[in-house]
Amino acid sequence: MNNNGYYGRYGGSYIPEILYTSQQQLLKEYRQAQADSSFQLELQQEMQQFSGRPTPLTPCRNLSKLLGGAQIYLKREDLNHSGAHKMNNVIGQGLLVKRMGKKRIIAETGAGQHGIASALIAARLGLECTVYMGAKDIERQYPNVFWMKQLGAEVVPVTSGGQTLRDALDEALRDWTDSHPSSHYLIGTSCGCAPYPEMVAKFQSVIGRETKEQSQQLFNALPDAVYASVGGGSNACGIMLPFQSDVAVELIGVEAGGRGTKPGDHAVRLSNNRAETDSPAMLGSPGIAQGFASIFLQDEQGQLQETHSIAAGLDYVGVSPIIADLAEKNRLRMIAAKDDKVIEAFQLLLRHEGIIPALESAHAVAGAISEIPQRPKEQNVVINISGRGDKDIFNVASAVGDPEFDRFLSRYLDQSLKT
Repeated sequence: MNNNGYYGRYGGSYIPEILYTSQQQLLKEYRQAQADSSFQLELQQEMQQFSGRPTPLTPCRNLSKLLGGAQIYLKREDLNHSGAHKMNNVIGQGLLVKRMGKKRIIAETGAGQHGIASALIAARLGLECTVYMGAKDIERQYPNVFWMKQLGAEVVPVTSGGQTLRDALDEALRDWTDSHPSSHYLIGTSCGCAPYPEMVAKFQSVIGRETKEQSQQLFNALPDAVYASVGGGSNACGIMLPFQSDVAVELIGVEAGGRGTKPGDHAVRLSNNRAETDSPAMLGSPGIAQGFASIFLQDEQGQLQETHSIAAGLDYVGVSPIIADLAEKNRLRMIAAKDDKVIEAFQLLLRHEGIIPALESAHAVAGAISEIPQRPKEQNVVINISGRGDKDIFNVASAVGDPEFDRFLSRYLDQSLKT
């Protein structure tokens, strides 16, 4: 990264002039906090005492035996307090909000995991919290919406566009433009104007640092490969960047292959395993949107396309400039997993290891298990389980066609209407 927040040709700050003062304040406070031992100590304490770090690296002996290839280990970010890796970033940014003397945070969310993490840290630090969430995402992730509201956050449904994460981010940016003197935009992924990509990745890098230490303890070596799902890119940056200079460690990101290859049916921007289509290897194209330069799914006129994923956290139209740069430099290999394979991977992990992954994390599992049988048994592979699947109960029940669950919902609704 250079001093202007660029990673190769991606990144930078493309913001309205009105936000310049707030952006510079954030940049200054973030830089000072990185050199402030008291801030770093408070950050470490909050991660340990509030979120429950370190998270374990769990061997998957049953699944490894079943697949017959490399040995599988899971980095268990699902065991964070909020149920996902998002807690790492909101703790860091929440402490920066205190440092800047602001009283309100703004957040956007897709799967709801960043929203609930933002609501949790706001409650802990005594901050006001407004969360923007696409109306479509609210419907499919309502358990998280319920808890956000119970925690005192205002959840604003976004009904414009595709009513998903992209649209929620647009609305959050509008709010920040109007309220920046007293509000901080707590971006949940490693996108946006500088210093957000660097800052989010830095707070999330605790995942990779722990993984390096734990892999040495468990199998006395670094992993041969690391897999992570890629929506915006925060969990992938978090586990992968500490391995960036370890060239023997292969880094693989897994995007949302969705339900098909037509525009609007997937969220594939960078993957190169789509031989079933006539599309180029890089389905996204360079562009500037939402404050930064990166790879986006766009039409010929540069308009951002609609996307789809069974996982609400992976249907973002762009990708972190850090991820785009690593992929362009061939340090990161990108693949895609379709919805049906994701459900299969979800069920495999559930039934053979007793772990319920988020559908976002199940993309990483699906990508890994498509390749693990071809890897030598002496290899060790780490999959980042970025979140747990409690929030996905409605989507999973629908995908697997569980009639018992449908009957339960009908009975519950009937009883609720009677009372």
